[in-house]
Amino acid sequence: MIAKNTLAIILGGGAGTRLYPLTGHRSKPAVPIAGKFRLIDIPISNCLNSEIHRMFVLTQYNSASLNRHIKNAYSFDKFSKGFVDILAAEQTIDNMGWFQGTADAVRQVVVHLDQHKFDNVLILSGDQLYQMDFREILQYHTDQDAELTVATIPVVAKDATAFGLLKVNGEGVIEDFVEKPPMEELSNWTSEVAPEYAAQDKHFLASMGIYVFKAGVLSKLFKENPKAMDFGKEIIPYAVESDQYKTASFAFGNYWTDIGTIASFFEANLKLTDYLPEFNLYDNTNHVYTNARMLSPSKVFGTKMNQALISEGGIIHAEYIERSIIGVRARVGEGTTISHSILMGIDYYQTLNDLQSHPDIKLLGIGKNCTIKNVIVDKNVRIGDNCSIVGDKSMPDDETETYCIRDGIIIVKKGADIPDNTKIGA
Repeated sequence: MIAKNTLAIILGGGAGTRLYPLTGHRSKPAVPIAGKFRLIDIPISNCLNSEIHRMFVLTQYNSASLNRHIKNAYSFDKFSKGFVDILAAEQTIDNMGWFQGTADAVRQVVVHLDQHKFDNVLILSGDQLYQMDFREILQYHTDQDAELTVATIPVVAKDATAFGLLKVNGEGVIEDFVEKPPMEELSNWTSEVAPEYAAQDKHFLASMGIYVFKAGVLSKLFKENPKAMDFGKEIIPYAVESDQYKTASFAFGNYWTDIGTIASFFEANLKLTDYLPEFNLYDNTNHVYTNARMLSPSKVFGTKMNQALISEGGIIHAEYIERSIIGVRARVGEGTTISHSILMGIDYYQTLNDLQSHPDIKLLGIGKNCTIKNVIVDKNVRIGDNCSIVGDKSMPDDETETYCIRDGIIIVKKGADIPDNTKIGA
Protein backbone atom coordinates (compact mmCIF):
# COMPACT_ATOMS: atom_id res chain seq x y z
CA MET A 1 0.00 0.00 0.00
CA ILE A 2 2.91 2.34 0.74
CA ALA A 3 4.02 2.21 -2.92
CA LYS A 4 0.53 2.80 -4.25
CA ASN A 5 0.34 6.00 -2.20
CA THR A 6 3.54 7.32 -3.80
CA LEU A 7 4.02 9.62 -6.79
CA ALA A 8 7.27 9.28 -8.75
CA ILE A 9 8.92 12.16 -10.58
CA ILE A 10 11.60 11.18 -13.10
CA LEU A 11 13.95 13.98 -14.12
CA GLY A 12 14.72 14.07 -17.83
CA GLY A 13 18.01 15.92 -17.35
CA GLY A 14 19.51 18.90 -19.12
CA ALA A 15 21.18 19.20 -22.49
CA GLY A 16 23.42 16.17 -21.82
CA THR A 17 26.53 17.78 -23.26
CA ARG A 18 28.85 15.15 -21.76
CA LEU A 19 26.96 12.44 -23.68
CA TYR A 20 27.19 14.31 -26.98
CA PRO A 21 26.87 13.31 -29.84
CA LEU A 22 24.42 10.67 -28.54
CA THR A 23 22.34 13.57 -27.21
CA GLY A 24 22.61 15.59 -30.40
CA HIS A 25 19.15 14.48 -31.55
CA ARG A 26 17.63 13.06 -28.36
CA SER A 27 17.44 13.70 -24.63
CA LYS A 28 19.60 11.70 -22.20
CA PRO A 29 16.78 9.41 -21.03
CA ALA A 30 16.03 8.55 -24.68
CA VAL A 31 19.57 7.25 -25.37
CA PRO A 32 19.40 3.54 -26.34
CA ILE A 33 21.00 1.03 -23.97
CA ALA A 34 21.51 -2.76 -24.05
CA GLY A 35 20.48 -2.93 -27.71
CA LYS A 36 16.71 -2.66 -27.35
CA PHE A 37 15.99 -0.42 -24.33
CA ARG A 38 16.31 3.27 -23.54
CA LEU A 39 17.66 4.79 -20.35
CA ILE A 40 14.20 5.99 -19.31
CA ASP A 41 13.07 2.35 -19.21
CA ILE A 42 15.25 1.75 -16.14
CA PRO A 43 13.54 4.07 -13.60
CA ILE A 44 10.10 3.33 -15.05
CA SER A 45 10.72 -0.43 -14.80
CA ASN A 46 11.97 -0.06 -11.24
CA CYS A 47 8.77 1.80 -10.39
CA LEU A 48 6.54 -0.81 -12.02
CA ASN A 49 8.39 -3.66 -10.30
CA SER A 50 7.90 -1.77 -7.01
CA GLU A 51 4.15 -1.34 -7.59
CA ILE A 52 4.49 2.41 -8.16
CA HIS A 53 2.14 3.09 -11.07
CA ARG A 54 1.85 6.88 -11.01
CA MET A 55 4.81 8.57 -12.67
CA PHE A 56 5.64 11.98 -14.11
CA VAL A 57 8.57 12.38 -16.51
CA LEU A 58 9.98 15.91 -16.73
CA THR A 59 11.38 16.81 -20.15
CA GLN A 60 12.94 19.82 -21.79
CA TYR A 61 15.71 19.22 -24.36
CA ASN A 62 15.25 17.19 -27.57
CA SER A 63 12.24 15.49 -26.07
CA ALA A 64 10.36 14.35 -29.19
CA SER A 65 11.78 10.81 -29.37
CA LEU A 66 11.45 10.39 -25.59
CA ASN A 67 7.81 11.47 -25.69
CA ARG A 68 7.12 9.07 -28.56
CA HIS A 69 8.83 6.17 -26.79
CA ILE A 70 6.89 6.70 -23.54
CA LYS A 71 3.61 7.02 -25.43
CA ASN A 72 4.23 3.78 -27.34
CA ALA A 73 5.68 1.78 -24.45
CA TYR A 74 3.64 2.66 -21.37
CA SER A 75 -0.13 2.66 -21.39
CA PHE A 76 -2.43 1.62 -18.55
CA ASP A 77 -6.04 0.51 -18.71
CA LYS A 78 -8.61 3.00 -17.45
CA PHE A 79 -9.35 0.96 -14.32
CA SER A 80 -5.76 0.81 -12.99
CA LYS A 81 -5.43 4.57 -12.34
CA GLY A 82 -1.79 4.22 -13.37
CA PHE A 83 0.00 6.60 -15.73
CA VAL A 84 3.33 7.77 -17.07
CA ASP A 85 2.68 11.44 -17.85
CA ILE A 86 5.14 13.73 -19.59
CA LEU A 87 5.49 17.21 -18.11
CA ALA A 88 7.45 19.46 -20.44
CA ALA A 89 8.91 22.82 -19.47
CA GLU A 90 6.22 25.39 -20.18
CA GLN A 91 5.82 29.11 -19.94
CA THR A 92 3.14 30.39 -17.57
CA ILE A 93 2.03 33.77 -16.24
CA ASP A 94 4.14 33.18 -13.15
CA ASN A 95 7.17 31.73 -14.90
CA MET A 96 8.50 32.41 -18.40
CA GLY A 97 11.74 30.43 -18.09
CA TRP A 98 13.05 26.93 -18.79
CA PHE A 99 13.94 24.47 -16.06
CA GLN A 100 17.11 25.79 -14.45
CA GLY A 101 18.04 22.74 -12.36
CA THR A 102 16.64 19.65 -10.68
CA ALA A 103 14.83 21.53 -7.90
CA ASP A 104 13.57 24.26 -10.23
CA ALA A 105 12.14 21.61 -12.58
CA VAL A 106 10.15 19.98 -9.78
CA ARG A 107 9.10 23.38 -8.40
CA GLN A 108 7.61 24.33 -11.75
CA VAL A 109 5.49 21.16 -11.98
CA VAL A 110 4.59 20.67 -8.31
CA VAL A 111 1.16 22.19 -9.00
CA HIS A 112 0.32 19.08 -11.03
CA LEU A 113 0.92 16.88 -7.99
CA ASP A 114 -1.89 18.58 -6.10
CA GLN A 115 -4.40 16.86 -8.36
CA HIS A 116 -3.53 13.51 -6.77
CA LYS A 117 -3.65 12.00 -3.29
CA PHE A 118 -0.28 10.74 -2.05
CA ASP A 119 1.80 10.20 1.06
CA ASN A 120 5.27 10.49 -0.48
CA VAL A 121 7.03 11.86 -3.55
CA LEU A 122 9.87 9.80 -5.01
CA ILE A 123 12.39 11.81 -7.08
CA LEU A 124 14.43 9.80 -9.62
CA SER A 125 16.98 10.45 -12.34
CA GLY A 126 16.41 9.39 -15.92
CA ASP A 127 20.03 8.51 -16.70
CA GLN A 128 21.11 5.85 -14.19
CA LEU A 129 21.49 2.07 -14.48
CA TYR A 130 20.41 0.06 -11.43
CA GLN A 131 17.72 -2.24 -10.06
CA MET A 132 16.05 -1.16 -6.81
CA ASP A 133 12.88 -2.17 -5.03
CA PHE A 134 11.59 1.26 -4.06
CA ARG A 135 9.26 -0.30 -1.50
CA GLU A 136 12.33 -0.80 0.71
CA ILE A 137 13.35 2.86 0.74
CA LEU A 138 9.71 3.92 1.19
CA GLN A 139 9.31 1.59 4.16
CA TYR A 140 12.59 2.82 5.64
CA HIS A 141 11.47 6.42 5.13
CA THR A 142 8.20 5.65 6.95
CA ASP A 143 9.88 3.74 9.79
CA GLN A 144 12.29 6.64 10.32
CA ASP A 145 9.38 9.10 10.25
CA ALA A 146 11.63 11.25 8.08
CA GLU A 147 10.61 14.32 6.11
CA LEU A 148 13.30 13.51 3.56
CA THR A 149 15.27 10.34 2.78
CA VAL A 150 18.31 10.21 0.49
CA ALA A 151 19.44 6.96 -1.14
CA THR A 152 23.20 6.55 -0.69
CA ILE A 153 25.91 4.25 -1.96
CA PRO A 154 29.54 3.71 -0.79
CA VAL A 155 32.21 4.94 -3.23
CA VAL A 156 36.00 5.12 -3.44
CA ALA A 157 37.96 8.36 -3.19
CA LYS A 158 38.57 8.80 -6.93
CA ASP A 159 34.81 8.79 -7.57
CA ALA A 160 33.75 10.74 -4.47
CA THR A 161 34.37 14.23 -5.85
CA ALA A 162 31.71 13.68 -8.53
CA PHE A 163 28.92 13.19 -5.98
CA GLY A 164 27.20 14.81 -3.06
CA LEU A 165 28.75 13.31 0.09
CA LEU A 166 27.14 12.97 3.48
CA LYS A 167 27.80 11.94 7.05
CA VAL A 168 25.33 9.79 8.95
CA ASN A 169 24.93 9.15 12.67
CA GLY A 170 24.27 5.77 14.26
CA GLU A 171 20.53 6.15 13.80
CA GLY A 172 20.77 6.68 10.04
CA VAL A 173 20.13 10.43 10.21
CA ILE A 174 22.17 12.69 7.93
CA GLU A 175 24.19 15.18 9.98
CA ASP A 176 26.18 16.89 7.22
CA PHE A 177 26.11 17.13 3.43
CA VAL A 178 28.36 18.64 0.76
CA GLU A 179 27.94 18.68 -3.01
CA LYS A 180 31.00 17.53 -5.02
CA PRO A 181 33.80 18.52 -2.61
CA PRO A 182 37.32 19.15 -3.97
CA MET A 183 39.89 16.37 -3.57
CA GLU A 184 41.83 18.27 -0.88
CA GLU A 185 38.74 18.24 1.38
CA LEU A 186 37.86 14.55 0.97
CA SER A 187 39.57 13.49 4.20
CA ASN A 188 36.86 15.39 6.11
CA TRP A 189 34.08 13.34 4.53
CA THR A 190 34.90 9.72 5.31
CA SER A 191 32.08 7.70 6.90
CA GLU A 192 31.72 4.50 8.82
CA VAL A 193 30.72 1.84 6.29
CA ALA A 194 30.13 -1.91 6.43
CA PRO A 195 33.34 -4.02 6.55
CA GLU A 196 32.86 -5.36 3.01
CA TYR A 197 32.89 -1.79 1.64
CA ALA A 198 35.81 -0.72 3.80
CA ALA A 199 37.77 -3.67 2.36
CA GLN A 200 37.13 -2.16 -1.09
CA ASP A 201 38.31 1.30 0.08
CA LYS A 202 34.76 2.63 -0.24
CA HIS A 203 34.90 5.02 2.71
CA PHE A 204 32.55 7.71 1.35
CA LEU A 205 28.75 7.77 1.29
CA ALA A 206 27.51 9.33 -1.93
CA SER A 207 24.04 10.56 -2.80
CA MET A 208 22.48 8.59 -5.66
CA GLY A 209 20.18 11.46 -6.63
CA ILE A 210 17.20 9.42 -5.41
CA TYR A 211 15.04 11.21 -2.82
CA VAL A 212 11.82 10.52 -0.93
CA PHE A 213 9.86 13.52 0.39
CA LYS A 214 6.91 13.28 2.74
CA ALA A 215 3.75 14.87 1.33
CA GLY A 216 3.78 18.64 1.78
CA VAL A 217 7.50 18.84 2.52
CA LEU A 218 8.51 19.63 -1.06
CA SER A 219 6.20 22.63 -1.29
CA LYS A 220 7.36 23.87 2.10
CA LEU A 221 11.04 23.59 1.15
CA PHE A 222 10.40 25.44 -2.10
CA LYS A 223 8.66 28.28 -0.24
CA GLU A 224 11.59 28.57 2.16
CA ASN A 225 14.11 28.47 -0.72
CA PRO A 226 12.41 30.39 -3.55
CA LYS A 227 15.64 30.86 -5.51
CA ALA A 228 17.08 27.35 -5.06
CA MET A 229 17.67 25.62 -8.40
CA ASP A 230 19.25 22.30 -7.44
CA PHE A 231 18.45 19.57 -4.93
CA GLY A 232 22.05 18.52 -4.30
CA LYS A 233 23.55 21.99 -4.07
CA GLU A 234 20.78 23.81 -2.19
CA ILE A 235 17.65 21.96 -1.07
CA ILE A 236 19.28 18.90 0.52
CA PRO A 237 21.98 20.88 2.44
CA TYR A 238 19.30 23.28 3.68
CA ALA A 239 17.11 20.43 4.94
CA VAL A 240 20.08 18.74 6.64
CA GLU A 241 21.11 21.94 8.45
CA SER A 242 17.55 22.82 9.48
CA ASP A 243 16.04 21.54 12.75
CA GLN A 244 12.65 21.31 11.04
CA TYR A 245 13.41 18.35 8.80
CA LYS A 246 14.56 14.89 9.75
CA THR A 247 16.74 13.73 6.84
CA ALA A 248 17.58 10.04 6.70
CA SER A 249 20.07 8.01 4.66
CA PHE A 250 18.95 4.79 2.96
CA ALA A 251 22.01 2.62 2.29
CA PHE A 252 21.97 0.81 -1.09
CA GLY A 253 24.69 -1.75 -1.64
CA ASN A 254 23.89 -3.22 -5.06
CA TYR A 255 25.01 -2.22 -8.55
CA TRP A 256 24.37 1.38 -9.55
CA THR A 257 26.05 3.60 -12.10
CA ASP A 258 25.44 7.12 -13.35
CA ILE A 259 25.39 7.34 -17.16
CA GLY A 260 26.89 10.80 -17.36
CA THR A 261 29.69 10.51 -19.93
CA ILE A 262 30.49 8.62 -23.11
CA ALA A 263 33.03 6.53 -21.18
CA SER A 264 30.54 5.56 -18.44
CA PHE A 265 27.86 4.81 -21.04
CA PHE A 266 30.27 2.64 -23.03
CA GLU A 267 31.52 0.74 -19.97
CA ALA A 268 28.03 0.16 -18.54
CA ASN A 269 26.81 -1.30 -21.83
CA LEU A 270 29.77 -3.62 -22.37
CA LYS A 271 29.51 -4.90 -18.78
CA LEU A 272 26.11 -6.29 -19.75
CA THR A 273 27.93 -8.87 -21.91
CA ASP A 274 29.74 -10.33 -18.86
CA TYR A 275 29.07 -13.95 -17.89
CA LEU A 276 27.25 -12.78 -14.73
CA PRO A 277 26.60 -9.05 -15.21
CA GLU A 278 25.95 -6.92 -12.14
CA PHE A 279 22.84 -5.54 -13.82
CA ASN A 280 20.60 -8.54 -14.41
CA LEU A 281 18.56 -8.46 -17.60
CA TYR A 282 17.42 -12.04 -17.02
CA ASP A 283 15.52 -11.74 -13.73
CA ASN A 284 12.16 -13.49 -13.41
CA THR A 285 10.61 -10.72 -11.31
CA ASN A 286 12.60 -7.51 -11.91
CA HIS A 287 11.64 -7.09 -15.53
CA VAL A 288 13.00 -4.32 -17.73
CA TYR A 289 10.12 -2.98 -19.79
CA THR A 290 10.26 -1.17 -23.11
CA ASN A 291 8.35 -0.60 -26.33
CA ALA A 292 7.19 -3.93 -27.80
CA ARG A 293 8.26 -3.54 -31.43
CA MET A 294 6.89 -6.90 -32.63
CA LEU A 295 10.05 -7.57 -34.66
CA SER A 296 11.11 -10.89 -36.13
CA PRO A 297 14.03 -12.83 -34.62
CA SER A 298 17.49 -11.90 -35.83
CA LYS A 299 19.05 -14.00 -38.59
CA VAL A 300 22.73 -14.94 -38.28
CA PHE A 301 24.79 -16.48 -41.09
CA GLY A 302 28.11 -18.18 -40.23
CA THR A 303 29.09 -15.69 -37.53
CA LYS A 304 31.26 -16.67 -34.56
CA MET A 305 30.15 -14.84 -31.43
CA ASN A 306 31.51 -14.43 -27.92
CA GLN A 307 29.93 -12.25 -25.22
CA ALA A 308 27.45 -10.62 -27.55
CA LEU A 309 23.93 -9.29 -26.98
CA ILE A 310 21.93 -9.55 -30.20
CA SER A 311 18.64 -7.67 -30.37
CA GLU A 312 15.70 -8.69 -32.51
CA GLY A 313 15.16 -7.91 -36.18
CA GLY A 314 18.81 -8.06 -37.30
CA ILE A 315 20.39 -9.63 -40.39
CA ILE A 316 23.98 -10.54 -39.56
CA HIS A 317 26.64 -12.02 -41.87
CA ALA A 318 29.66 -10.92 -39.82
CA GLU A 319 32.73 -13.08 -39.45
CA TYR A 320 33.15 -12.43 -35.72
CA ILE A 321 31.40 -10.45 -32.97
CA GLU A 322 33.05 -10.17 -29.54
CA ARG A 323 32.00 -8.33 -26.36
CA SER A 324 29.56 -6.15 -28.25
CA ILE A 325 25.92 -5.11 -28.28
CA ILE A 326 23.95 -5.30 -31.51
CA GLY A 327 20.78 -3.19 -31.64
CA VAL A 328 17.42 -3.73 -33.30
CA ARG A 329 17.26 -4.29 -37.09
CA ALA A 330 21.07 -4.16 -37.33
CA ARG A 331 22.67 -5.25 -40.61
CA VAL A 332 26.28 -6.45 -40.77
CA GLY A 333 28.01 -7.60 -43.94
CA GLU A 334 30.18 -10.64 -44.65
CA GLY A 335 33.78 -10.71 -43.42
CA THR A 336 33.22 -7.89 -40.88
CA THR A 337 34.60 -8.16 -37.35
CA ILE A 338 33.07 -6.25 -34.43
CA SER A 339 34.84 -6.04 -31.07
CA HIS A 340 34.11 -4.03 -27.89
CA SER A 341 31.51 -1.98 -29.70
CA ILE A 342 27.88 -0.89 -29.55
CA LEU A 343 25.64 -0.89 -32.62
CA MET A 344 22.42 0.95 -31.85
CA GLY A 345 20.66 -0.48 -34.88
CA ILE A 346 18.20 0.89 -37.40
CA ASP A 347 14.77 2.49 -37.00
CA TYR A 348 13.22 0.95 -40.15
CA TYR A 349 13.76 -1.65 -42.84
CA GLN A 350 14.75 -0.73 -46.37
CA THR A 351 12.51 -2.67 -48.74
CA LEU A 352 13.75 -4.39 -51.89
CA ASN A 353 11.48 -2.09 -53.89
CA ASP A 354 13.12 1.00 -52.35
CA LEU A 355 16.62 -0.27 -53.13
CA GLN A 356 15.72 -1.27 -56.70
CA SER A 357 13.99 2.06 -57.33
CA HIS A 358 16.97 4.03 -55.96
CA PRO A 359 20.16 2.12 -56.88
CA ASP A 360 22.29 5.04 -55.66
CA ILE A 361 21.13 4.49 -52.03
CA LYS A 362 23.47 2.38 -49.91
CA LEU A 363 22.22 -0.24 -47.50
CA LEU A 364 21.81 0.89 -43.93
CA GLY A 365 24.16 -0.88 -41.55
CA ILE A 366 27.77 -2.04 -41.78
CA GLY A 367 29.21 -3.29 -45.07
CA LYS A 368 31.52 -6.16 -45.94
CA ASN A 369 35.06 -6.77 -44.66
CA CYS A 370 35.02 -3.98 -42.07
CA THR A 371 36.85 -3.78 -38.75
CA ILE A 372 34.89 -2.11 -35.93
CA LYS A 373 36.54 -1.87 -32.48
CA ASN A 374 35.95 0.46 -29.50
CA VAL A 375 33.16 2.17 -31.42
CA ILE A 376 29.60 3.33 -30.78
CA VAL A 377 27.59 3.29 -34.01
CA ASP A 378 24.47 5.41 -33.57
CA LYS A 379 21.21 4.67 -35.36
CA ASN A 380 20.56 4.64 -39.13
CA VAL A 381 24.24 4.73 -40.09
CA ARG A 382 25.67 3.59 -43.42
CA ILE A 383 29.22 2.23 -43.28
CA GLY A 384 30.61 1.09 -46.63
CA ASP A 385 32.75 -1.93 -47.48
CA ASN A 386 36.38 -2.40 -46.37
CA CYS A 387 36.21 0.26 -43.65
CA SER A 388 38.37 0.29 -40.52
CA ILE A 389 37.04 2.20 -37.51
CA VAL A 390 39.17 1.51 -34.44
CA GLY A 391 39.21 3.58 -31.25
CA ASP A 392 42.15 3.75 -28.85
CA LYS A 393 42.74 5.52 -25.53
CA SER A 394 45.78 7.28 -26.98
CA MET A 395 43.58 9.21 -29.43
CA PRO A 396 42.74 12.86 -28.61
CA ASP A 397 39.14 14.06 -28.58
CA ASP A 398 38.01 15.20 -32.01
CA GLU A 399 34.89 15.85 -34.06
CA THR A 400 34.03 15.77 -37.75
CA GLU A 401 30.77 15.91 -39.63
CA THR A 402 30.26 12.13 -39.34
CA TYR A 403 31.98 11.07 -36.10
CA CYS A 404 33.34 12.14 -32.72
CA ILE A 405 36.15 10.81 -30.57
CA ARG A 406 35.65 10.91 -26.81
CA ASP A 407 37.95 9.19 -24.29
CA GLY A 408 39.40 7.07 -27.09
CA ILE A 409 35.95 5.87 -28.15
CA ILE A 410 34.79 6.64 -31.69
CA ILE A 411 31.11 7.57 -31.98
CA VAL A 412 29.70 7.41 -35.51
CA LYS A 413 26.92 9.99 -35.55
CA LYS A 414 23.28 9.20 -36.15
CA GLY A 415 22.50 8.94 -39.87
CA ALA A 416 26.17 9.25 -40.91
CA ASP A 417 27.32 7.91 -44.28
CA ILE A 418 30.85 6.47 -44.21
CA PRO A 419 32.24 5.76 -47.74
CA ASP A 420 33.93 2.52 -48.80
CA ASN A 421 37.59 2.02 -47.77
CA THR A 422 37.44 4.68 -45.01
CA LYS A 423 39.93 4.41 -42.15
CA ILE A 424 39.18 6.17 -38.85
CA GLY A 425 41.37 5.90 -35.79
CA ALA A 426 44.14 3.48 -34.93
